[in-house]
Amino acid sequence: MNDTIQQVFKILESAEGPITADEISRELGIPRSTVSHHIKELRESGHDIESSLDAGYLLVRSAGPITPEAIKKVLRTSFVGIDTRYYESVGSTNWAAKKLCMETDPALLNGTVVVAEEQTGGFGRLGRAWASPKGGIWASIILTPKMPVDSLFMIMMAASISVARAIRRKYDLGALIKWPNDVYIGDKKVAGLLLELSADGDEIHYCLLGMGIDANVDVGELSPELQKSVTSIKAELGHDIDRASLLAMILREFESRYMIVQSGEYEPIIREWKSLSLTLDNRVSIRTARKSFEGVAIDIDQHGALIIRRDNGRIEKVIAGDCVHL
Repeated sequence: MNDTIQQVFKILESAEGPITADEISRELGIPRSTVSHHIKELRESGHDIESSLDAGYLLVRSAGPITPEAIKKVLRTSFVGIDTRYYESVGSTNWAAKKLCMETDPALLNGTVVVAEEQTGGFGRLGRAWASPKGGIWASIILTPKMPVDSLFMIMMAASISVARAIRRKYDLGALIKWPNDVYIGDKKVAGLLLELSADGDEIHYCLLGMGIDANVDVGELSPELQKSVTSIKAELGHDIDRASLLAMILREFESRYMIVQSGEYEPIIREWKSLSLTLDNRVSIRTARKSFEGVAIDIDQHGALIIRRDNGRIEKVIAGDCVHL
């Protein structure tokens, strides 16, 4: 590492927050293009450096606990995650979030994040058990959306986009979305999402957006059955990541899309979801409570229903069910 690169690194290391290329350029008396080149070299040497057009560069510290302090240091949101509750171990972050909503007016908790190092009773869609060992990102966001109940899948779409985008942008991994609520890298699941609702009719009291991300999970320690279908970011990269930094980016990505959903503008979310879909244009097997069938996934509607063209040409709309890629 030459002297100038070392100087750039020291500036990043000593900065208390993001620092722009212009600031580094002025401090060292070098062109912005040289700063960008040195940042690239630092990344190639293994340093995790975030960048954004408005904030600049941020050196991500070594992997550690996913504490509120670590998250807030790189958060940069207006309300999501500003209040973060941390547990070393919890049955389920959704259960803990639900308890908070029972004890406090949910309107005062909008955007609150519950995060844990591990879940002992983690679960996914349809109440299925979800392995949640230490090393993952196990979190729930409390939300009080103002929107029709039949459009709530837009929140799930916004969340799955946010997880996939954050993984792609931070680690250059090809994360894609499998309908209805999973994020995959290649043919293996790396994250799952769950949306729980408390409502009276069309009046929403609150929603709990749960997410489980296999960040630093050691896949080799999972059951042989899970190892066939699950991966982790650590397994893909070959090293641990800073979970707090990843969660902070997911929360930033989610907040911006959640605000779009709350404005009633669903089309940008649907369009982006389609661009990241692992399911569309693939042959799939569908199993619902009433029937099972195969066909090609051709579209998704404004309520999140998957549109299937069956082999006989008939078009089916699937609101809920299991989807297996063939």
